[in-house]
Amino acid sequence: MNASTPSYTRRIGPDDWTYIGMGIPNVCQHVYEGDGDLTVEALAAALEKVGDACPGTRLRRKKRAWVDSGVAPEVRVVNLEPGQDLLAHPALQTTLNDGGATCEVLFVPGEAAGGAVGEDADGPGRRDRPLRLVFRGFHGITDARGMLVWAADVFQALRGEEPQGATSTLNTGEFLQHLMPQGLPPIQRGVGKPEWTTPMAPAPRGQRYGHIWRRRTVDGIHAAVTAKVIAAVAAMTPDEPMSRFFVPVDLRRHQPDLRSTGWLSLSVNLNVEPGTGWEQVHRELLTALAERREFTLRSAPWLLRMPLPVIRFFSDGMEDTARRKQRYMGTAFVASMGSVDLAEYSAQSFRASTVYILGSSGPSAPPGIDVVESGGRTEIVIAWRDVPGAAERMDAVLDTIAEALSPRADREQAANRTDREPASSRSLLRMFRDQVELTPDAIALTGPQGDVSYRQLSLRADAVTSALRARGVGRGDVVGLLAERTPGAIAGIWGILRAGAAYLPLDVQHPDARLADLLGDSGARYCLVEASQQTREHTPAGCEPLGLDDLAAATAAPAREPDADPRPDDLAYVLYTSGSTGRPKGVQVEHAALLNYLHWGAEEFGVDASTRLPLLTSLSFDVSGTSIFLPLITGGTVVLVQDQPTHLTLRRMLEDSGATMLNLTPSHLELIGRLDIAPRGFRSIVVVGEQLRVEVAARAQEMFGPDCRIINEYGPTEATIGCTAHTFDPVGDADRAAVPIGVPAHNTQVHLLDPNRRFVPNGEVGEMYLAGVQLARGYLGRPDLDAERFPTLADGTRVYRTGDLARRLPDGTLEFLGRIDDQVKVRGHRVEPAEVAGALEEHPRVDRAVVVARSRADGSGKALYGYVLVNAEVSAEELQAHAARRLPAYMVPAATLVVEEIPYSVAGKVDARALPDPFADRTHTGSAASAGSAGSVALAASAASAADPDRDAIESQVALIWSDVLGVDEARIDARTDFLQLGGDSLALLTMLAGVCRDVLPPQTEAEFMSQLGRFIAEPTLDTVSAIAREVSRVPVGQLQQV
Repeated sequence: MNASTPSYTRRIGPDDWTYIGMGIPNVCQHVYEGDGDLTVEALAAALEKVGDACPGTRLRRKKRAWVDSGVAPEVRVVNLEPGQDLLAHPALQTTLNDGGATCEVLFVPGEAAGGAVGEDADGPGRRDRPLRLVFRGFHGITDARGMLVWAADVFQALRGEEPQGATSTLNTGEFLQHLMPQGLPPIQRGVGKPEWTTPMAPAPRGQRYGHIWRRRTVDGIHAAVTAKVIAAVAAMTPDEPMSRFFVPVDLRRHQPDLRSTGWLSLSVNLNVEPGTGWEQVHRELLTALAERREFTLRSAPWLLRMPLPVIRFFSDGMEDTARRKQRYMGTAFVASMGSVDLAEYSAQSFRASTVYILGSSGPSAPPGIDVVESGGRTEIVIAWRDVPGAAERMDAVLDTIAEALSPRADREQAANRTDREPASSRSLLRMFRDQVELTPDAIALTGPQGDVSYRQLSLRADAVTSALRARGVGRGDVVGLLAERTPGAIAGIWGILRAGAAYLPLDVQHPDARLADLLGDSGARYCLVEASQQTREHTPAGCEPLGLDDLAAATAAPAREPDADPRPDDLAYVLYTSGSTGRPKGVQVEHAALLNYLHWGAEEFGVDASTRLPLLTSLSFDVSGTSIFLPLITGGTVVLVQDQPTHLTLRRMLEDSGATMLNLTPSHLELIGRLDIAPRGFRSIVVVGEQLRVEVAARAQEMFGPDCRIINEYGPTEATIGCTAHTFDPVGDADRAAVPIGVPAHNTQVHLLDPNRRFVPNGEVGEMYLAGVQLARGYLGRPDLDAERFPTLADGTRVYRTGDLARRLPDGTLEFLGRIDDQVKVRGHRVEPAEVAGALEEHPRVDRAVVVARSRADGSGKALYGYVLVNAEVSAEELQAHAARRLPAYMVPAATLVVEEIPYSVAGKVDARALPDPFADRTHTGSAASAGSAGSVALAASAASAADPDRDAIESQVALIWSDVLGVDEARIDARTDFLQLGGDSLALLTMLAGVCRDVLPPQTEAEFMSQLGRFIAEPTLDTVSAIAREVSRVPVGQLQQV
């Protein structure tokens, strides 16, 4: 019982009274599915706290009124049997308002693959079945929107925030009178007659049936989804001249500031012919909403005079008639909640992954179809009577809807059929051990320090393993490795893996502070350090440096313990990439992912015992894995190139090393292309890390000869080195600017999705979402980033969202087209400019910093440039040195300029084009410009972009209305801006049009303006709306005042 004295009372309206009289379990049920360690006790405490803020959730009936009982809704635990479907559980069939509580929450615990959730369930913390919370409320006292209001407040309480509350006592009738005090329109008659068929299975007469629900998840957020669902279902009744659909409408749309958990919704009805396009349905729905037709489908006040038993009698009769005639009051109810922000229904103890609604169906009512959009997916649930054949018919309807929203032809690509059994079931460690036993005296490593045989390398690795195991290192541990490209480093990697641990390679070129941060973040207790690096202060507290040279100097076999037997989901390595929040993120790659890449790479690149593959890149660069592992599991040789890759070292490597294959970045290949040599004996060149220009590939083909394959490989660290590849075709690729990135690797899929996460048709541009065995486990200790970057598709497929744009060509080949964000590639490394800016802002004299990437003056890629606001004089040299102490060399800005202002666009974003051009004054390169000169340039550029001289008065007024309705800066809106792409929906569109009529047009032109609704729907751009406003205003453009 709450400490407060309950005083909330809501009068029962005719709708409530009718639902009470029906005597059926008509319950609104919202399912919040996710993960976390939320407890029943914490949830109960939150419900208790929210009770005073939302007293409408504690109601019990007292005669003709709903009265606050003061008792918070109960939490009931529902434990599912293994394999049991929640939607089939009896707890969902139980009624509320049987004289007791009208709201409750079901707590449905999650379950790991092996039982309880824990570290051994397919990787740390992975659930086979998610945690689910089912918020339930009797439909007589709440509706779908009211349930969302309640749940949002509960999650606010779970986050430790004060709930917003919802204390309105208005029922539907009272709210309608409040909205239209001048009088309501007449009630539609005859709407409830059972005259319509439904594609669901018929309900036999003679008994009451419970509900059955069938659920389908479709990828993407779909504009006009209600109309599309209606059109799809209408097409399933081709023998009927017409179908009738009811669309529930939230009355709160007429007073958005009203907060109520009550039942404040009515419906509009649409009659739709089979074959009607969704565009026409959408137009008719918007017209019905604009005309407020939902007001005409309210319940008659006289229903309150009808005794409850009489209501029950008539409702039973209506149901019996409907079953006898196999006709219902409509074809379906189609309710869309629109887009739900999962963050509002999450807390530290519960992270929501999706939300869906379980509807209900009353006497003579048709099936209910509930649609919710969240997390880039659309959840669709059908509710119907649990009669024979219902499930099969409901699934057929869901198939039809899913196909209408997300065509199979867009979802299923032939190029993604990459399933392949591995060439061997052996682990990576077993493959290397077998190779050692097969060719012990073959050369495994060669380089400036001489040749190392397979036997010698294995002995050194065993020595490292022994030392680590003596210190308790094993499965689940991360061990740092700070070394150059040396035999000791390679032995260290194999030694760490044989101990069962994962290795964290560190770049010797990185500053000590950064290395310490990475080791600390990874939780590494030990770091293997080469002798040349042992004087550095790079290990944080809790991490002990171990001399790698001494450990890996074994010449005789130690008492060898068996190698660790890694499971597929054991960690192999952790690599850190740049983070947009200013903090690097550790990518965790498992053995299964690495093995899949190696099996594919060996076949794709033609690696065998004759292969000699140079290791050119830092061990901390994931592409080094190609050079480290592929030769050593196939009997080949790793050529260690210890000097930095310059044209000189590259020339020596090409002419003197005997290499047969290269693995390098396009920048390295471009440098090679400038050498006046003709290398011989190379069979394949694998290029990865940046976009490969055709001119660079063509020059390489010319140099290395027609028998050498130039392979363009693509793959982010999160997908294990490389996951697509394309062999350059000098003829077929000649007319392109860049070489395609090819087709997916074995057991890998590439999906192209639009900004609303819908599959794009072939030939259209989409963001690349990667799937398959090679996906990383996630980011070390960053569940927030995991949720953002590793979402799940509708079919349950886990994907990695790359941020890269691509197009699928007719033959299935992928063409890379750029980024969707500010991330750039510098020397093959991913760089988030925000991380660089954060490092600059750590300087005590820097108040604000921004970093942008600009094309180099010679056109050879991009470079980073910093712009800072300072509070005291500081030299460019000091800023550069400060950045160099914290960042890898490739992340240190090429120049840092002091400016008086950071210019912002009218949208509130940094205006990179208005920042001083570092190439305009060559004296700026590598030094700070004076605050006066750089600042004046920035201010002038900002002022120049502050206004659009081509925007007339009407367009400016319309843009202001858009800004107000959508809550976006007016400057983000230009003539071709699409209202829907800015976040608007159907109701917001109507609100915007109403604002135009009110604030822009003469009153006598409103009808003419709104008659163009079809044009607005077809092209909801600022230009279209403004043009029609001018047309109906009869004002020539030339007479409008320019702004």
